Amino acid sequence: MTKPSINLQDLRRKIYLKAKTEPKWRFWGLYTHVCKMETLREAYKQCKSNKGSPGEDGLTFDAIENLGPEQYLKSIQEELLSRKYRTGKSLKVSIPKGNGKSRELSIPTIKDRIVQNSLKLILEPIFESDFQDGSYGSRPKKRAQEAVMEIKKSMYLSQTRVIDIDLQSYYDNIRHHLMLEKVGKRINDNEIMWLVKQILKSRGKKGLGQGSPISPLLANLYLNDVDKMLEKAKSVVNGSKYPRMSYARYMDDLVVCVSNHRISDWLYKGLQRRLKEEFAKIEIPINKEKSRIGVINEEETLEYLGFVYRRSKTRAGKQIVLLSPSRSKRTKLLQKLKEEMRRFRSQPITRVINKINPIVRGWVNYFRVGNSSRTFKYVREWLMRKIRRHLMRQRKRKGFGWKRWSSDFIYGKLNLYNDYKIRYIK
Repeated sequence: MTKPSINLQDLRRKIYLKAKTEPKWRFWGLYTHVCKMETLREAYKQCKSNKGSPGEDGLTFDAIENLGPEQYLKSIQEELLSRKYRTGKSLKVSIPKGNGKSRELSIPTIKDRIVQNSLKLILEPIFESDFQDGSYGSRPKKRAQEAVMEIKKSMYLSQTRVIDIDLQSYYDNIRHHLMLEKVGKRINDNEIMWLVKQILKSRGKKGLGQGSPISPLLANLYLNDVDKMLEKAKSVVNGSKYPRMSYARYMDDLVVCVSNHRISDWLYKGLQRRLKEEFAKIEIPINKEKSRIGVINEEETLEYLGFVYRRSKTRAGKQIVLLSPSRSKRTKLLQKLKEEMRRFRSQPITRVINKINPIVRGWVNYFRVGNSSRTFKYVREWLMRKIRRHLMRQRKRKGFGWKRWSSDFIYGKLNLYNDYKIRYIK
């Protein structure tokens, strides 16, 4: 969880402990904490730190700073206390997904972001206490790489039969009445339920907007019963010596791994049936074209969260699992770097490097687990050629200037990103 002020942090800790020790307790009197200036200040601080763009109303953080943040937050507090607050329209932005399709993001106004962040600060400790260990997406102290390594560990344990679930337009198909039921199981506060309903109905008759601060929390809550079913199955079939199944879910990306031994045939078929039943309960359709059921071996691979899993053998005949970035992710990175370098074609090389370094650093930091060395080498050499070509073009010459500039000069003097080491995580 995020680290707000000490008083708010203590409150969140107490809420979490209460929720953890009493799993069936329904909380009341929470709306007062959502409306407190301390909570609204922390919500504003988090919104501002994200450096988001303005919403449909065009209001920016600079404008709020000029007007006075305290006065602005007090006006929001008055709207919440009098229940005159109404969620505004969200700005629709399409983001390319890399497969020819696009994902629509809904960017709320700054006021709506503050309210949603304030609500999240109070509700997050409650639902975090209910979330399962196999859920990794958008959760405090959890990373995508942990989900990636969990699947790799499963394959080392011969759990090579996979059920790879792809949900069809997950955010767009979330049913509001079911979401309110799930929130209501832990919340006995009419004003909180009114506020949650306000946020949901701003999207229309169904669906949850991607891009709002509270969406990841609610999206995880909507799938929590699926996680509970899988955790219960694990506790029943997994022995201390021979674990037979595991799973990892990162938001709507779910992979279940089952032992390849014939004794687990019934489990493999049973999990497929139970998953269909669970998703039918929450009315989320499974994308049959993208979902996959099969065995991972030297020929068949699994792609999950941008990584490709492949079974292989060492020279001594020992089975291993290779984990590397997918080619599509590598291609997407190189295309983005090309576009940035094209935009700054006439600019000094130092400015170009300052623009591309954060892109490369973020990509490498995500993929620096597993067996990414070969891909990193390709990216590093490709980028070196592009930088050299840029330098030569500015001097109106052809070639790459291998004799003119040393690698030490480009990585040292020009400060081109050069940290491609693999870092293993437990």
